[in-house]
Amino acid sequence: MIHFGNDYHRLAHPRVLEAIAEADGVHSGYGADELCAAAADTLRAACQAPDAEVHFMVGGTQANATIIAYHLRPWEAVISADSGHIATHETGAIEHSGHKVITLPNQLGKITAAQVRACVEEYRASGIEEHMPEPALVYITQPTEYGTTYSRTELMDLRNVCNEYELRLFVDGARLGYGLSAADITLPDLAALVDVFTIGGTKCGALFGEAIVFPTGAPRFRHAMKQHGGLLAKGWLLGAQFSALFSTPSPASDRACAHALTEAEAAAPATLYEQICARANAQAQRIAKAFHAVGIEMLFDSPTNQQFALLTREQEDQLKKDFVCEFFGEHEDKRVVRFCTAWSTEEGDVDKLCTAISSLK
Repeated sequence: MIHFGNDYHRLAHPRVLEAIAEADGVHSGYGADELCAAAADTLRAACQAPDAEVHFMVGGTQANATIIAYHLRPWEAVISADSGHIATHETGAIEHSGHKVITLPNQLGKITAAQVRACVEEYRASGIEEHMPEPALVYITQPTEYGTTYSRTELMDLRNVCNEYELRLFVDGARLGYGLSAADITLPDLAALVDVFTIGGTKCGALFGEAIVFPTGAPRFRHAMKQHGGLLAKGWLLGAQFSALFSTPSPASDRACAHALTEAEAAAPATLYEQICARANAQAQRIAKAFHAVGIEMLFDSPTNQQFALLTREQEDQLKKDFVCEFFGEHEDKRVVRFCTAWSTEEGDVDKLCTAISSLK
């Protein structure tokens, strides 16, 4: 079977595994080590945020729950799209910490500044604010759960409304690598416009791990990490991985590597993180184009590594004979099936999928 089910089905990029092996030795515990310090410096430079505070945690749900609990007082709530990860796929982790998730109807996976303003105005106009959770933080994902992306203008609009109502803005970047090559929002943009964001590793070539960036600092955040079980004793494993992901590969050093970059990719002035995610995006666009060529529509116009095809049951069954893909739900009389590329996706496997798609009836 050829796997297009998700973007975390393989171990890790070979360069990441090499970095972990090279990190063998004696290190300080709980992220207070030279490898985490070096990785944090690398991310600060990438974000053009010299004063940023950078932390590393193992997984996305753990990071989201810790960040949100850290930012909110007991009676405060977080605003999210109804399709947001914290509202749909985190088993009530945010509510478990005592904070309500206020959901807004998603617009292709996104929420708008106008929706946030209306939500806060409704709360303030209620006359019974003390009887209701107070919206205090806005949560968005880049890319969204549907593979769509926020534009820089949309992010600036959200920043402005957050400033107007004294809300904090949090960007969940579990798949941020795919968003960097598909949208006009850069790491420096995020550092300038949001209060906190994550740089996902688990779904972008790492064995595990998420980096958390607070552009203006976060006093005692390590206390919150420990309280949420997120202060990894062998934290240097995270630092080593992010240093590898944010290194700039050379064609010569990469040539012998499994899943090696092309000459053009390896010669580009970009990090490994950006290059492998951009490649996955390009492969995903080939898949979308193959579906369009036989008249099959996509549920969303996704520029990233997740593609959602509208298939009949027969078409889905035919593809699932040879390919792993994920049923996502029903849409009118069709089944929504997700095809996901990753750092490890081979061109030949995409060729085989496109050939199979071309035979669908």
